[in-house]
Amino acid sequence: MFSTKANAIFQDVIAKYHQINTVDQPFTNKYDKSDLLEHLLYRKCWIDTVQWHYEDIIRDPQIDPVAALKLKRKIDASNQDRTDMVEYIDGYFLEKYNDVSSKSDATINTESPAWGVDRLSILALKVYHMEEEATRANASNTHRAACQTKLDILLEQRVDLSTAIDTLLEDISKGNKYMKVYKQMKMYNDDELNPVLRNQK
Repeated sequence: MFSTKANAIFQDVIAKYHQINTVDQPFTNKYDKSDLLEHLLYRKCWIDTVQWHYEDIIRDPQIDPVAALKLKRKIDASNQDRTDMVEYIDGYFLEKYNDVSSKSDATINTESPAWGVDRLSILALKVYHMEEEATRANASNTHRAACQTKLDILLEQRVDLSTAIDTLLEDISKGNKYMKVYKQMKMYNDDELNPVLRNQK
């Protein structure tokens, strides 16, 4: 199953990141581009993991405003990388199922396979960090119990989301569903589409 592979890669990435546990650490993809899907999934989750920790840092109420603005720019760039990776992963699936003929009554899903993968990657991070909190030795019993309850829900969500992604891919492979890739067409980074940037010219 695709989701089994994806979840294993995401857990591997998150564990690797936390060996050093800093947003400034170098990135090395353990898969080369001959293993394209694995390469893309590994890179995707690394981007998500670094951004997760960016989001923690920027919420520090004592953060220096100049440092916060610099970090905000990094988050913006990371969001663009994240979106690009989703489109690359969807491109992989489009190519994989390129020869499949959609049935006359085939329908399109509310989200593409890769946007489901995006949610699965973020969910892996939620599971990892909620498990940390559920087992944190210096937390109260009440805190740990509350986090364990949340962790149980997250684990159930992962089963459900994994099943949904696998089902969607199977439906696409059989022609019961078809997919399209829509570019996100983000406007706020574009010098012409963002009025603030346009007026700076």
